[in-house]
Amino acid sequence: MIFRAATADPADLDLAAAHPADGPVPALPPEKVREEFAALRFRPEWTWFAEDADGEVLARALWWGRADSDRPIALDCLQVRSSVADPAALAAGLLAAGHASFDALPLYNLSLPADWRTRPDLVEAVAWRREAAQRTGLTREIERLRYEWTPSVGTAGPTGRLVFREGTDEEFLHAFVRVSEGSLDLATQSELRVRTPEQLAREDMAFYLDCPGERSWWRLAELPDGTLAGLAVPSATPYHRNVGYLGVVPEQRGRGLIDEVLAEITRFHAAAGADRVTATTDTVNAPMAAAFARAGYQVSEIRLVLEAPEHA
Repeated sequence: MIFRAATADPADLDLAAAHPADGPVPALPPEKVREEFAALRFRPEWTWFAEDADGEVLARALWWGRADSDRPIALDCLQVRSSVADPAALAAGLLAAGHASFDALPLYNLSLPADWRTRPDLVEAVAWRREAAQRTGLTREIERLRYEWTPSVGTAGPTGRLVFREGTDEEFLHAFVRVSEGSLDLATQSELRVRTPEQLAREDMAFYLDCPGERSWWRLAELPDGTLAGLAVPSATPYHRNVGYLGVVPEQRGRGLIDEVLAEITRFHAAAGADRVTATTDTVNAPMAAAFARAGYQVSEIRLVLEAPEHA
C-alpha cells in the first residue's frame, strides 16, 4: 500500500474531487471540494491518498484549515472504498502518514445526522473511523450538537434584564476568566486542568480574534446596576454567521440570563441580514442545549469530535 499526499497536478485535484463516497457517512460533493481548494481551505499537501500496487485509490483523507493556516486544523473527510476488507487498518495507515507529514495531530470532525445511532450502517461506518482515529492518537472524544437558526423563527426582543455594551480587552479578559469558572463545556474543563484560567481566556480571545467575525461585535453583559453578568461574542466562520462564545458568570447562573445573552447574539446577526446562524454545544451541557431550543435553534447534526488529549 502506498500513502501519498496529492500534488499540484490538476489530475490529483480531479482525483480528490471525484473519489467515490462509499458508505453512508455524508461526504462533500465534487464541486464543493473544488471550491475548498480554490479558497485554500483544502490544499494538495493536506490531501492524502492510499493507493494499491496498481495505482487504484482505495482511501482519501481531506484535512481542512483556514486560508491563512500553516497547518491543517481538522480532518474534514475520510473515505475508504467499500471493497476494502479492513477499513480501520487502512484508514489508520493513511491518518498516520498525514500526521507524520504535518508533525501534528489535527482533530477529526465527523458530522453525522441526528439519528445516526438508530442506523446500523452508520453505526458501523462510525466504528471503523473511530478505531482508526484512536490508533493514531485521537483518543479523546466529545459529542457536540450543531444547531441552526433561520429568520423564520424570529428573535426575542430585549427585556431590560441585561444591558450590553462594548468593552476593553482587559474587561473581556476578565469576563472570559469568570465565565469559564464551573463551565459545563468539556473542552473548557479539560483545558483548565493544564492551564490557568487567564491563560485559557487569552487563548479563547485569540481564537475569536482570528475568526472571520469582527472584534467590534463583542459585548459585555451587565445587570442594570453595572454588575458583570456575562459576555456575548457573535462570530462567523468562512461560511456563515455563528454564535461564537457566550456565558454567564457563576453567581448569576440559574436565573435564565443565558437566554438574554443568546437573544442578543441572535438579534445582532439577524440585524445584519444573516440567513442562517449556527451554534454548537456538548451533548452533556443540558442547560445550554435547552437555551438553544427555547430560542428556536434546531439541531441540524451531531458532530463527533475525535482529538488528541493534549489538544482537548
